[in-house]
Amino acid sequence: MEVNSILIYGPGQMGNGIAHVMAEQGIKVILQGRAQSSIDKGMKMINDNCNRAIKKGTLTEEKKAYILSNITTRVGEEFTKEDCDVDMVMEAIAEDIDLKKDLFRKWNELCPERTIFATNTSSLPVTALAAVTSRPHKVVGMHFFSPVFVMRLVEVINGLATDDETMQATIELAKRIGKNPVPVNDYAGFVANRIMCPMMNEAAQVMFEGVADAETVDACMLYGFNHPIGPVRLMDAIGLDTMLHVMEILHREFGDDKYRPSPLMRKYVEAGWLGKKTGRGFYNDYK
Repeated sequence: MEVNSILIYGPGQMGNGIAHVMAEQGIKVILQGRAQSSIDKGMKMINDNCNRAIKKGTLTEEKKAYILSNITTRVGEEFTKEDCDVDMVMEAIAEDIDLKKDLFRKWNELCPERTIFATNTSSLPVTALAAVTSRPHKVVGMHFFSPVFVMRLVEVINGLATDDETMQATIELAKRIGKNPVPVNDYAGFVANRIMCPMMNEAAQVMFEGVADAETVDACMLYGFNHPIGPVRLMDAIGLDTMLHVMEILHREFGDDKYRPSPLMRKYVEAGWLGKKTGRGFYNDYK
């Protein structure tokens, strides 16, 4: 099957980015969130990203209008059967498995049989989400990377019951929106985060032990390994609360202390210093 319509719940950094790239390729998008303020913020980000592309000469005003015309917004935590009559529903909410399960249960009651259920989770088990539905074969992971409209990787996660048709439709969708889909099996952290997050956690541990400060750690990775961004700056961009949550999931799922979150990361989260989104993280130079 081909995905031509999608309902995305969660208009935050990931959700609005996914809506943007879908709408750009002519896919009809319903972008829904709990509050009007979150919808307004999400649509502003799409508008701002379009305007930056126009200034760079990579997007026209006509194309921007086309993108925006393909996005319809909804507010609230409930859904109509009409809005759920789409080819795919996707959640892009916080990494809380109970919230995601509740969402999938609601969609299971309202969506037609053809609908693919997709999760943008970065670490939680797709199989566990599928188990709360009556159609586990139609549930798949579609893990985008931030910023969505720039990063090309999409991990397509094959849950235990996901069938070949669902996997293939999701892979084709990722290709259609200009991404490089990589199919992976359903284990905590999948591939990218299982490798990347412990590296960033170790950067926090190096700072905790007083070996080096943030700038020095980042310089080592920038100039020694040719990374485009240092691990400390990247943690701030992702959000230290998100990083901590992913590390806790990896630690719990695998029971290996190599995934134990750094005490420094935990302390910063307790202080509310979550990174760029709060104006302060390991760096304090955000405006």
